[in-house]
Amino acid sequence: MSSGARSNPPHLSGPRLLADIGGTNARFALEMAPGDLVEIRDYVCDDYSGVPEVIRAYLDEADHAEPVRHAAIAIANPIEGDEVRMTNRDWHFSIEATRRALRFETLLVVNDFTALAMALPYLSDAQKRQVGGGEPQPGGVMGLLGPGTGVGVSGLIPAGDRWIALGSEGGHTTFAPADEREIEVLRHAWQHFPHVSFERLVAGPGMALVYQALAGRHGRRGHRVHQRASLETPAIVKLAFDGDRLARESVDCFCAMLGTLAGNVALSLGAVGGVYLGGGVIPKLGTLFEDSPFRQRFEAKGRFEGYLKKIPTYVITADHPAFLGTSAMLAEQLGTHAAGAGALIDRLHRLRDRLSPAEQRVAELALKQPRALLAEPVAEIARLARVSQPTVIRFCRKLGCQGLSDFKLKLASALTGTLPVRHGQVHVGDSAAEFSAKVLDNTVSSILQMREHLDARTVEAAVTLLDGARRIEFYGLGNSGVIAQDAHYKFFRFGMPTIAYGDPYLLQASAGLLGEGDVVVAISASGRSADLNRAVDIAVTRGAKVVALTARNSPLARKATLVLPNDHVETMGAHVTMIARILHLAAIDVLAVGVAIRRAGPGAQTAGEGALDWLGHGSGQDSGTAAAA
Repeated sequence: MSSGARSNPPHLSGPRLLADIGGTNARFALEMAPGDLVEIRDYVCDDYSGVPEVIRAYLDEADHAEPVRHAAIAIANPIEGDEVRMTNRDWHFSIEATRRALRFETLLVVNDFTALAMALPYLSDAQKRQVGGGEPQPGGVMGLLGPGTGVGVSGLIPAGDRWIALGSEGGHTTFAPADEREIEVLRHAWQHFPHVSFERLVAGPGMALVYQALAGRHGRRGHRVHQRASLETPAIVKLAFDGDRLARESVDCFCAMLGTLAGNVALSLGAVGGVYLGGGVIPKLGTLFEDSPFRQRFEAKGRFEGYLKKIPTYVITADHPAFLGTSAMLAEQLGTHAAGAGALIDRLHRLRDRLSPAEQRVAELALKQPRALLAEPVAEIARLARVSQPTVIRFCRKLGCQGLSDFKLKLASALTGTLPVRHGQVHVGDSAAEFSAKVLDNTVSSILQMREHLDARTVEAAVTLLDGARRIEFYGLGNSGVIAQDAHYKFFRFGMPTIAYGDPYLLQASAGLLGEGDVVVAISASGRSADLNRAVDIAVTRGAKVVALTARNSPLARKATLVLPNDHVETMGAHVTMIARILHLAAIDVLAVGVAIRRAGPGAQTAGEGALDWLGHGSGQDSGTAAAA
């Protein structure tokens, strides 16, 4: 299933995921090229436990040959930071954690009405229906109203070659009646609400309130009215289509009041580019809306009637307008990084045909092994690509970079989605300032890469094993023995039976005493230690589970129940595992915090904070106890 023409060139970075998530349904599509949507699917939110789960279900079912690297979600919720808590269902999620869990390079989350506003410049004539007015002024401000469950109000302001969507709560402005009938409606609404906003009357549920008010008005005048005070909006609309006079009057009154609000928005914003109506209510009214007093009331602003007569009003008829807006916002997000991260890979794809054969080999290496490229000096990159060192530098400059260091900086940002840290090789003769910066930058860069690759499901499974363990033993030899001792200290503070061993004989002797319900955490940078692997073999034979902090695909990793991989390659010799040590310590902290949160219990916010304080090595009230220990 496809929407849009395939005349636009495809996205060089592969398909982009677009999503529109509401309280009831989540709708997804893959955008192969600007305006070309495929694999449009709907999912019932009740069938899934959260946003990451429903996205993963879609990605598993959708047909896409290339991986999805960039995604944008429009959600019916305010977006005020990384943590998003939906107001219309019990879903909450971290944008950054979701991005990492789904392996996206970019995850943009925006308010759904903002996305709808951003769609306005991209609507074709077939995706909107004009209801009165003249021609829009090119580049003029546009207004937007969205009568649905509530009433969204926004505007789109031109800013050079782009647009800025206004955040607004204009639907909550105070309702002002325009005739005697609407005064009656306001009096009726005051019986229910101390403040009557436009949203109370011109959102979907408001039509029922209007119907009740008009039914009471007719009754007081001695007219016979239907006993339908409890009718909801869909039933009222159906009656209006069937010719019921009270229902038709209610629809007309509803549309007239909406016209008042739309005219207010047009005047407030100077919306000479047109005023658009989205949401779920107006399209369902069909000809009832076109024949209603909406447009007449829109223009009824006294001395400014002539000004408003020129402004066109449109009903949005596009099937998936939010997708148009999220697509535009995602494209702008990626384009914002054109000087650095976001566009580097795309630029590399575009320039490949204009590179020399030798430079193309460097490009192929960058595309196939980008993360390995970050850690290598120019000599090693030249060797891997089978080119000269000047060719590597020439390749970087053709991409608009100042040199290899600048290329690595931008490549790292493209891979992590965050501001990268320069990764540099330590050389004999480096000054204190140089080698200090390189050691720290290399460590930070490696931590960012670890964060990017860390699989949340593996972490969750490891925490479950540790939290339920009868006994935990930490095994590490050499430098890893220090990490094992640190881990023992952390977990011992939870009141769990733990011990750490760094002696080859004690490792194997203790492993022989383990059984089902016990867990071994084996720590090794290489995963190739014969003594450590023998101890793990014994533990597994005895029925214990093994969590390995080691290199992926190492002998130790192949024996383990779960692996938290660390594939960092040390650059100063096998005996000085500086960065691997830091990464293993960080992994232990991740597991310890996970167990602390698990032991706090569901919903125990205060207890959870206490557990984390307890983890903090003698902080707070535990400081005296910790010092004594």
